[in-house]
Amino acid sequence: MMTDPVTLFLPRDAAARSVGADAVAERLQDIARQRGIALDLVRTGSRGMLWLEPLLEIERDGVRHGFGPVGEDDVEALFEQGFANDHPLALGPVESLRWMQSQTRLLYRRCGVIDPLDLDAFEREGGLAGLRVALEQTPARIIEAVTASGLRGRGGAGFPAGIKWKTAAGAPGEQKYICCNADEGDSGTFADRMLMEGDPGLLIEGMVIAGLAVGATQGFIYLRSEYPDAIRTMRAAIAAWEARGWLGDDILGSGTRFHITLRRGAGSYVCGEESAMLESLEGKRGQVRVKPPIPAISGLFGQPTIVNNVLTLASVPDILSQGAAAYQALGNGRSRGTQAFQLAGNIKRGGLFEAPFGLSLRELIETHGGGTLSGRPIRAVQVGGPLGAYLPASMLDLPLEYEAFAEAGAMLGHGGIVVFDDTVDMARQAEFAMEFCAEESCGKCTPCRIGSVRGAETLAKVRRGEGVVANLALVEELCTLLTDGSLCAMGGLTPMPVMSALRHFREDFQPRPLQADQTVVE
Repeated sequence: MMTDPVTLFLPRDAAARSVGADAVAERLQDIARQRGIALDLVRTGSRGMLWLEPLLEIERDGVRHGFGPVGEDDVEALFEQGFANDHPLALGPVESLRWMQSQTRLLYRRCGVIDPLDLDAFEREGGLAGLRVALEQTPARIIEAVTASGLRGRGGAGFPAGIKWKTAAGAPGEQKYICCNADEGDSGTFADRMLMEGDPGLLIEGMVIAGLAVGATQGFIYLRSEYPDAIRTMRAAIAAWEARGWLGDDILGSGTRFHITLRRGAGSYVCGEESAMLESLEGKRGQVRVKPPIPAISGLFGQPTIVNNVLTLASVPDILSQGAAAYQALGNGRSRGTQAFQLAGNIKRGGLFEAPFGLSLRELIETHGGGTLSGRPIRAVQVGGPLGAYLPASMLDLPLEYEAFAEAGAMLGHGGIVVFDDTVDMARQAEFAMEFCAEESCGKCTPCRIGSVRGAETLAKVRRGEGVVANLALVEELCTLLTDGSLCAMGGLTPMPVMSALRHFREDFQPRPLQADQTVVE
């Protein structure tokens, strides 16, 4: 029976809360009071092993031991048995688990380790190191480091961050802005949310460094309204940084000024596109802008603006503190550094896995993810969100890097990976892609607004067996029109899942023989 003072760690990440972490926390406090135990319960971010949430940890001799998934009814027995290593829920030292050992955790090394709002713990675990280096360098040197590192935009496009920063730094403007695109709307993605809820200081630090690099004094975080926990955590973190003097008019006593304002999105998927996000930030309807000019030259309120996603900005502190060469040493080809791969769908071990670019889909899904939850064979994998390509099981050896995916007619996107077993109907998935585009289109350009509706209608006819050959030809024509004529990636990339489904799973689009229990309705 445990009676000594004890420190426990339990996530307050949205994923953990969704499966009862708050109830477990309350029960832990109740049992500790009943037993007269001095309990220090530290609420952290998530380690990314979502199949084990709520994951409870206890520190012994400097080593964190895990138990999970823990329910309310497990708490009393855990105390009774002194959180013993032979408890049925015991996982052993968390850092020694294969999932953790197989990763290279740069962005997420503090997630699940510290209270995300504990600034002392943030600094003790390496926070501010990159910012302190940046404050001692010229803007040009900062940009040189980011360029030399090979950092590319993690929002999906993979555009070199250093080039974007150099363009904004050289553009004339009375006021320059740093805009963080945290409108993470792709299905199967949660990397931005996990970082903001688990280590918000890393994002803030990256934004301040970006401001130093391009001469911006104002930053905005555009955060989707569907992430209330992330919104609360980011707002609290910004306030804490301002109170500490790490953010505001005199950053770390340097005389440098930088402020951050958080703005909530209104639920529009297309506002994940940078120009539509800028329109929304300006209080307008979230519609894409015609380019040029690009935002780095004329962005928010017509001023030079850097638009980067959460993980891009969060990568910058390490590049400054550890050096561009150390970052460049990770990855493969032109894909440098690490990527936060998110495993979702029909997967046994879903979660976030941070690793250098270059490992294969097979290794990620089968070795680390454990294959399908259903136990059935993998038939398709969609990478890059709802506009990403569907890849067949025969392509699982494809390396996870930008150029390899582009050559395969796919895209890596934000690193979201959704797995399907052999029961999936790929014709229905293709139809869903068109339906999704029709639902989320901003309506500004005709190919996207009208073409997606016609595409969904035509694929519905194909699935009913109506004029299959002619209607499939029409779908392919519509896809060409969407690709060539759309103003942004919403319409331009919708053909990718449709055409990949047609290319790799053509049999699902053919008329199917009636089953014994089916009848034809004339």
